[in-house]
Amino acid sequence: MKEKIAVATVSGKAYYLIVNELKRRDIPFLSLIPTEPIPVEVKVVITTKEEQQKVNHERILVLQEGAEPKALVNEALQIIQGKEYYKKIVIGVDPGEVFGLAVLADGRVIETENCFSVEETLDKIKNILRNLEKNPPTAISVKIGDGVPKYKERLLRVLDNALQSNVMLESVSEAGTDRYLNETEHRRGLRDIVSAIRIAGRNGHKFPRSKTNEQNT
Repeated sequence: MKEKIAVATVSGKAYYLIVNELKRRDIPFLSLIPTEPIPVEVKVVITTKEEQQKVNHERILVLQEGAEPKALVNEALQIIQGKEYYKKIVIGVDPGEVFGLAVLADGRVIETENCFSVEETLDKIKNILRNLEKNPPTAISVKIGDGVPKYKERLLRVLDNALQSNVMLESVSEAGTDRYLNETEHRRGLRDIVSAIRIAGRNGHKFPRSKTNEQNT
């Protein structure tokens, strides 16, 4: 059984929000009614505040009313990986007409997405970091591919201005990042994401931050 996360709710809205986020990240899950027995393989159960008392499990995460499910899914992933927090978060970005984006937590891909502007990419990165605030990692870095210099330079400047000073920014060579992509990956729009994953795994040149000690919001 691959499903280590269970979604236990009869709330249509909550189920849609949680499941949509799990499916978006291609995370296997099991759907249950809150009172159903939970298989021993399940490490964490996601439910609602109203149904929490009906769930018989030692690790329960609750989707609060009006809350986004992304942070909750991040926490569920940490639990099934046996981590109280991630030591290192690396966000790789392949800039261009389409910005491929990949998030690696302690070397493991936990999220990928395509963005379509510098502004959308910035908003996505800020949202990713915001969802990690409950259990902040020891180190955070954003690595930008250098394949399209004008996008790379603009994104680095925007990130430097917007992100907290503890976030390391790097410029990374894209040479060879798309070498083994096949036609299927191109057709499915995965090229930029796969390149972003490879960029995240490479060492780059540190971009000097203009902010040093101040705390940004």
